[in-house]
Amino acid sequence: MTDAPDQGKYRERPSRLTGAVVWTRTSTGAPGDARPVLPDGCMDLLWTEGRLLVAGPDTRAYDPGTAGPGVRHVGVRFYPGTAPALLGVPAHELRDQRVELADLWSAAHVRRLAGRVAGARDPLAALEAVAVERAADAGPPDPFLTEVVRSLNAGRTVAATAHALGVNARLLHRRALPAFGYGPKTLARVLRLQRALALAREGRSYADTAAAIGFADQAHLARDVRELTGQTLSVLLGRT
Repeated sequence: MTDAPDQGKYRERPSRLTGAVVWTRTSTGAPGDARPVLPDGCMDLLWTEGRLLVAGPDTRAYDPGTAGPGVRHVGVRFYPGTAPALLGVPAHELRDQRVELADLWSAAHVRRLAGRVAGARDPLAALEAVAVERAADAGPPDPFLTEVVRSLNAGRTVAATAHALGVNARLLHRRALPAFGYGPKTLARVLRLQRALALAREGRSYADTAAAIGFADQAHLARDVRELTGQTLSVLLGRT
């Protein structure tokens, strides 16, 4: 997610957690204030209006709706595959969902954490501290999962990724489901979408973007974008 005029006041920065980012957005209350959240392979820990929530991995664009003016949303966006170990729940159980953290952890514990964030001078820093503490208890990220993301994000096929990791496709899928929320083929499509959007935002033509990212042609890129986001590239990039 990046700054945009119709996203209210949005800011993000790298987190103290490796690969994660922390972000904040203040709603303006205007229609269309927030753009749809696009699939990116990540999961988020969110705080807004005194509530702690978890955003599961998306397979399609999520419409956050319109909040009242001045409502602040803060979040920690975890690197793909890392959140389930921190949260203690398989990613596929949260796929395409936003759930209360109290549904996953002790309600009393979540009330204390929510009060801690709400009472902090900087709720974003307080939420990040909660994530850092949880990560310390969970241990380091699984290097196998990190390599899956690195390989697929480099444009390698699922078969080539499985071979490089010394596993068969079935085992790779079995490891991917609880870590990413879906199989490696879907993860590869989501990561490819994000790479394509990044290139197009730099001003590359759609045809050049499609060729650079590994789509068969521009029409293939357009279909994938539409299937994953429900919108066209031109709409997503504000070129209409």
